[in-house]
Amino acid sequence: MKRIGIISTTALFLILGATVPALAQEEHHEGDTNAPKQEQQAKPAQHEEQAKPAKQQEQAKPEERQQAQAPKQEQQAKGQQKQQQKQQQQAKVQQGQQQQKQQQQAKVQQGQQQQKQQQQQAKSAKQEEQQQAKVQQQRQGQQHAQRSATEEQRQRSAPALRLSVRSEGRIPDDRFRSNFGRDHRFRIGSPQIVGGYSRFQYGGFWFGFLQPWPEGWYYTDDVYVDYIDGGYYLCNPSYPGVQISITVVS
Repeated sequence: MKRIGIISTTALFLILGATVPALAQEEHHEGDTNAPKQEQQAKPAQHEEQAKPAKQQEQAKPEERQQAQAPKQEQQAKGQQKQQQKQQQQAKVQQGQQQQKQQQQAKVQQGQQQQKQQQQQAKSAKQEEQQQAKVQQQRQGQQHAQRSATEEQRQRSAPALRLSVRSEGRIPDDRFRSNFGRDHRFRIGSPQIVGGYSRFQYGGFWFGFLQPWPEGWYYTDDVYVDYIDGGYYLCNPSYPGVQISITVVS
């Protein structure tokens, strides 16, 4: 039994002795095979570490560009601001000119309106004065002088007037005020034929007829010469509203 135990023990040691070197070789072999793998794994890390500065440089370039572009942007902003200020000033100037123009136009329109109102008032006053004169003439006309049969016969036998052509003759203002107008009445008598045209003389001037003698008027009626709307007219107080256009001849 002791021999069997010794043999068993010896066999166990032999087996262990053979197993340990084998395991050692396997471990050594595995270590040799793992080394290249570790080197390969280390290389990408090294490349990554080498690439980091380049990436950092690339990342830094946009910042540098932005810093380089900052002055240009400031200049552009200043230029835009100046342009805006200039446009605002121009707008103010244009607005001021427009307001001034509108004010001037308003003043002109106001002046025109005032002038128009004054003219209208003067015209109304003149019309009222003429109306009053007509009323007075109508009152006077209601008291027609009784004409004799001789006057009626003479008037019916008088030839028709030979009308003249309007001339450029004028009566000076001082002469007109002193000898003509509704306060200076006279009688024609009978028109005279001068140069083939019917004429009458009064106040140192000769007059020609531009219209026929009105029906109902007599050469023995009181008449007067008036200046109306740029022309001379022969007026009869007994027949207000009826006038004969006449002209001053040399």
